[in-house]
Amino acid sequence: MADGNRVLHRVIEAVRHARPEDLPGIAARAAAELGASDLVFYLVDYAQTELIAHPRPGAPPVEPLLIDGTLAGRVFTTGVPQSAGGDGECLTWLPMVEGADRVGVVAVCTPASPEPAEVEDFAVLAALFAELLFTRRLYGDAFERTRRRLPMQLAAEIIWNLLPPLTLATADIAMSAILEPCYDIGGDAFDYAVNADVLHVAIFDAVGHGIGASAITALAINAYRNARRCGLDLADTYRSVDKWVHAQHPDAHVTAILGELDAHTGRYRRISAGHPGELLLREGRMVKELTGPTALPLGLGYIGDPRPQITEESLQPGDALLLYTDGVVEARTDAGEFFGVERLAEFLTRALADQLPGPETLRRLVHDILEHQHETLQDDATAALVEWRPRVIYGTRPA
Repeated sequence: MADGNRVLHRVIEAVRHARPEDLPGIAARAAAELGASDLVFYLVDYAQTELIAHPRPGAPPVEPLLIDGTLAGRVFTTGVPQSAGGDGECLTWLPMVEGADRVGVVAVCTPASPEPAEVEDFAVLAALFAELLFTRRLYGDAFERTRRRLPMQLAAEIIWNLLPPLTLATADIAMSAILEPCYDIGGDAFDYAVNADVLHVAIFDAVGHGIGASAITALAINAYRNARRCGLDLADTYRSVDKWVHAQHPDAHVTAILGELDAHTGRYRRISAGHPGELLLREGRMVKELTGPTALPLGLGYIGDPRPQITEESLQPGDALLLYTDGVVEARTDAGEFFGVERLAEFLTRALADQLPGPETLRRLVHDILEHQHETLQDDATAALVEWRPRVIYGTRPA
């Protein structure tokens, strides 16, 4: 069996000029050098219900796997490798994670149960290819075609191409987000950035639907990033985005939360621009709903006081904030029963009690909302979960 480090070096050389569709074959050859008889990538679909085999030239097609109720799905949701089988043939499932973002899983077939050191080599290979798939997806469409179970509408294409990864994790902060309907979303979006000790986070909900709403949201996100990167403070960021939305779309507006979390102190400053207030969760339960609108929606700021009200909240270690659009709580049954804030809080309480990680909490939340509304949403539903977990909890933060 080849040395793991030498195999990784050869992989890095091999992918230098590789196309996105070449990566599965390169990975399979690398796995063979490590003693595996086969290796298959399974990428998570946009709806996060299935794991879809990434095609390999010359290999037969492989059926998708459901996330719920399969061993592969358990590895995807927990991030813990699992093996099945023994002598003769053993299938080991490994998570594929780019940074903190769940890309999918890897299936590695070996003649016998792998030793811990062999599993570690395969895990490093899976981590490397998660990074490669994520970066090389920009050079071609193979990655996107694999993940899509349905045609994506143009409005959704615009929004997805703007978004950062669904999951972020630093030593002090974890953040996860979800959007639905993933193939037809229009006016909802989120954004974030970590600059030194500050997490900048925003969620947007443009008036209207379809391509018109996505164009307004695209402008709002880019105006937000421009203001942030120019070093504007929170109030001036609001004013800048408000100005651009009004100038380019005078008959439209965008509700939003613009927030800043100091990862060192837990100080959370925010503007609620005509948007529902965040839910604050502490010690497994909802503490409160933060103040509702503190400013007019973006695009309407010219009507009232140009100085938006900024409110502050002091978080405690372990606290979480849920930002969401009204499509989450306004999902309703045929009888008109809303999903509602109370049901949302109950769901989050159960998820915290089950110690689900943030990405899995939001994946299940979306499916709960869809089930409540019989799989068809009448409005976009977007949520972002921000968790403050400072290193001081673990005694590792430097003085």
